[in-house]
Amino acid sequence: MSDEPPMTDKKFASRVDWNLMRTFVDIVRAGGIGAAARQLNRQQPSISAALKRFEEHVGTTLLYRTATGVEVTAAGKAILALCEDMLESARLMPHQIAQATKRVEGIVRIQIVSGLVSPELDEAIASFHRRHPAIHIEIRVSPWRQVLDALERGEVEIGVGYDSSVRGSLMYEPMLVERQQLYCSRSSPHFGHRVSRLLELKDEGFVLTGEDEIELITHLRRRYRLGTNVSGLAEDINEARRLIVQGVGIGFLPILAAENEVAKGRLWPLLHADFEPSYDIFLLARSEPARDTATQLFWDEVIRRIRAQQKA
Repeated sequence: MSDEPPMTDKKFASRVDWNLMRTFVDIVRAGGIGAAARQLNRQQPSISAALKRFEEHVGTTLLYRTATGVEVTAAGKAILALCEDMLESARLMPHQIAQATKRVEGIVRIQIVSGLVSPELDEAIASFHRRHPAIHIEIRVSPWRQVLDALERGEVEIGVGYDSSVRGSLMYEPMLVERQQLYCSRSSPHFGHRVSRLLELKDEGFVLTGEDEIELITHLRRRYRLGTNVSGLAEDINEARRLIVQGVGIGFLPILAAENEVAKGRLWPLLHADFEPSYDIFLLARSEPARDTATQLFWDEVIRRIRAQQKA
């Protein structure tokens, strides 16, 4: 076998064993032949033999074994991209057939953080329902950590929320950048004024959002000793907003979730705009999905709208 560029083989597609492509992808994803054998519950010699047969079919070396696993050659990287595309196309076949024959039914289970404002998600739901009225859409609302846990346990197929780290078991598709503000009610002596030094507010009664609080906000509060005097608690952003509007205390809220109350003069943003904390909200799913057709179609609809918005 040579590392020289192989001659074009017009009969390649009819000769190659497509299962070898999947084995090649599994080796690369696992990081080595032994690791792939363990994941696939197969003997290591059979995995090595499959790789050798695939390299013989393509006529060049795709992987080099190293002390830590394998190194993908330039040809291997090109082949890997094509193999992944073909495997993804094969995975989508039953979904596309069901869509084409108008036989799509089922349930799409989504878990999201409270107070989320996303026109892209709203438009995707509306468009999806018009095209697939037989599919039931179920939305659960929970603190962001519970969104992640529910996805990992397989209780829901799609999530929308925040994550302070990266879980290898999940896929992350950036959806929007959410910003928060610190608000007070009209009855507060701070109403109508911006605060330059947050330490001035350390003794103020504070409305907390418990497990739903973003870690960035938690760190900010602790740095300036905000929330040492807890006057209210609500796990749901909408209920936290209710408590702040009614003067129970000051508190952080997503800007879009509070904008109507600000416009009505019932809430006042205390921070200068350049001090507003911001963070990513992600569309989430398991890394190794076994999605049914309904869920796959919904995922594709949301992704399409997110990427269209990013290009706009």
